[in-house]
Amino acid sequence: MQISRSLLSTSTLKAATVLAIGALTLSACTNASEKAPAGAAPSVSGSAAASFDPSTVQKDDALAAMVPESIKSKGTLTVGSDTSYAPAEFLGTDGQTPVGYDVDIAKAIGATLGLKVQVQTSEFTGILPALGPKYDLGISSFTINPERLGAVNMVSYFNAGTAWAVQKGNPKKVSLDDLCGKSVGVQTGTVQEDPDLSDRSKKCVADSKPAINVVTLKNQTDITTRLVNGSVDAMAADSPITGYAITQTNGQIEKLGDVYDSAPQGIAVAKSDMALAEVVQKTVTKLMENGSYKKILEGWGNADGAITKSEVNPAVGS
Repeated sequence: MQISRSLLSTSTLKAATVLAIGALTLSACTNASEKAPAGAAPSVSGSAAASFDPSTVQKDDALAAMVPESIKSKGTLTVGSDTSYAPAEFLGTDGQTPVGYDVDIAKAIGATLGLKVQVQTSEFTGILPALGPKYDLGISSFTINPERLGAVNMVSYFNAGTAWAVQKGNPKKVSLDDLCGKSVGVQTGTVQEDPDLSDRSKKCVADSKPAINVVTLKNQTDITTRLVNGSVDAMAADSPITGYAITQTNGQIEKLGDVYDSAPQGIAVAKSDMALAEVVQKTVTKLMENGSYKKILEGWGNADGAITKSEVNPAVGS
């Protein structure tokens, strides 16, 4: 995600500190962070609709030789991911195994480098601050933007925009042209939360209209559940996540408006580890060339988000 997630504050950041990274992921404008209320509909979650076999990916000895010794010696690539963001990263039917196209991409990277891959579930806002000490990579639909690039290295691998959804038939009469006074659900720390909704809400107040009630929750599945049961009027998320949520709720929600603000998403690497970032970029390029990348995205119905060139710290707009 999204992330398009995807996600961050636009406050001044100091890239070299953990505090700066935390500022990138924490919300600057939240009105709610509690879990769904008692009696709410069950959380909407994805089903493991596709499975990529990493054994189909051959090890590249030249790339494997470039892996930093600290990772090579342990033989495992540790990946932080918020597994509540189907179909990018979520838990399978056993409620424990991470699946999704981001998870498959992580496995393919590991296979190319001759490494085992351990995807660890983390709260979205906790991934970037833990790069280096805890996680080698953060693969969790992170939108690439200038603020994040100031704090971590990012390797582009996917493209997504923002897409909205409402209940079927739009009974609350939600319009993207006037969200003032509406209740909108977003995942905490996403670009949908800030700057998108925070800027829209500020404009409402400046125009002497009611602010947007931004309902921000840690898990995207809880946001989707809130929309299904009508406790929020609309939700905004990365385009592949909204599209997948629509298919998984059996017609209970529908798309509102068009996708906008499409931007690249990136695999996050600690700012101090440019060597690893470069290896990851070369590996993603290899997966593009041998067809594994396309196969993964097609398997999850997200080939539209494919990019043709992976870069380390690509130039992006604000």
